[in-house]
Amino acid sequence: MDEETLFPDTDLELSFTSTTTDRTFTSSSARSSLARSSLTLSFNESHLSANPTSSSSAATDTALYHRKCDPHWSAIKAATILSSDGKLHLSHLKLVRHLGTGNLGRVFLCHLRDCSNANFALKVVDRDLLSAKKLSHVQMEAEILSMLDHPFLPTLYAHLEVSHYICFLIDYCPNGDLHSLLRKQPGNRFSLQVVRFFAAEVLVALEYLHALGIVYRDLKPENILLREDGHIMLSDFDLCFKSDVVPALENRVRYGGPARRKRCSCFSSAKRNELEEEVVTEFVAEPVTAFSRSCVGTHEYLAPELVSANGHGNGVDWWAFGILLYELIYGVTPFRGGSKESTLRNIASSRQVICHVGDKEEKEAAEARDLIEKLLVKDPRKRLGCARGATDIKRHPFFDGIKWPLIRNYKPPEVRGLVRRTRSHVRGIASHKSRRCWWKKLVSFPKRNKGTRNYQNLSLNRSNSHYYQYYYVNNKDRKCV
Repeated sequence: MDEETLFPDTDLELSFTSTTTDRTFTSSSARSSLARSSLTLSFNESHLSANPTSSSSAATDTALYHRKCDPHWSAIKAATILSSDGKLHLSHLKLVRHLGTGNLGRVFLCHLRDCSNANFALKVVDRDLLSAKKLSHVQMEAEILSMLDHPFLPTLYAHLEVSHYICFLIDYCPNGDLHSLLRKQPGNRFSLQVVRFFAAEVLVALEYLHALGIVYRDLKPENILLREDGHIMLSDFDLCFKSDVVPALENRVRYGGPARRKRCSCFSSAKRNELEEEVVTEFVAEPVTAFSRSCVGTHEYLAPELVSANGHGNGVDWWAFGILLYELIYGVTPFRGGSKESTLRNIASSRQVICHVGDKEEKEAAEARDLIEKLLVKDPRKRLGCARGATDIKRHPFFDGIKWPLIRNYKPPEVRGLVRRTRSHVRGIASHKSRRCWWKKLVSFPKRNKGTRNYQNLSLNRSNSHYYQYYYVNNKDRKCV
């Protein structure tokens, strides 16, 4: 069978075949057997209702979700209204094709039978094929997915556990992942304004996770998916761990523009006389007490304290954020060696990352390199972000000019290989209004010497239908657990 596994039009159309055995779970195709089946997709309780068996109208009315008006929820509501018992059954889903196989399970593209434009990704995990450790990762992912409520993080529309299978109905991102998009660019690198856009959205997503006490531990371009509108969505939460966090509001004195002329005083500071003082209240929620000894993640993105296996905390995410910025700008990761072992030795060494800035380079390039150097500090106690999280990183000059509360409404940049759609998945939904382009005034990042990642010679189809296949294959190669 070819890469695009198409499923015939049967009554149920659900057949999940194991990747290592020939055991197949196939619900009966006969309607009589289907009528006797009690398998249903339970709604995500935190997004719809505390009672998954309640009527769809009551469930939708109690939804408190940032995408409450998302047409996907409307499609699910319509399916439950048409259902005889007011529930969403497996028979409501139609599998379109197999998207890919990962370390924990398989992913299928599917849609509701009566709404072919509302696409979902169905992640199917075979519980019997997993070790106890990997099963705990699946349970952690399920717990975290049910908590998420953010525009740059996936929505768990439904969760199903039946027989030896665990299924998650989540968002489908037709634009693939950031790593495959990066490889389509000249020199395998983005311009500075594109890096700034994607980095800002990733930063906001990490800030939200840390505010929930979640340490991500698997940040890399392969796990940054691209929605149909061009905005990002983080994926894969099986390597996360949770910790306590105490949100707080802190006041900070900020010096703005020139102050009005004041009378001279021998006791006043010249700097304070020259600049206007402003008290700014900032939200800080960083899991500074987080601690784990597990060595998990992708070797090129592992922080030094994670490699040493002496224990690590929230700082591993900010180290990975610095590696991400470096790779998006240069096209390679800074500590990459000829093998996994050499890469880990480079990370564990005392050598600091120094990004050299040319004399003729623009101010924005120097700011990007300064941010990277402050994130890639070997000592987590001195690393930017470890104390106050994203609040300190947002204040770096590299992100000057970004209006953070409005970031989800910014228009994504024009990037080769990125197809932006303003029309919703579901017919009849009006297109979004045009959004502001805050990076247009930036100067394009200058080209550098041609350094590229030594990728495997994979024969890839660059169409959107194959991105999961590459994403999972690449993940399996780079991830070490």
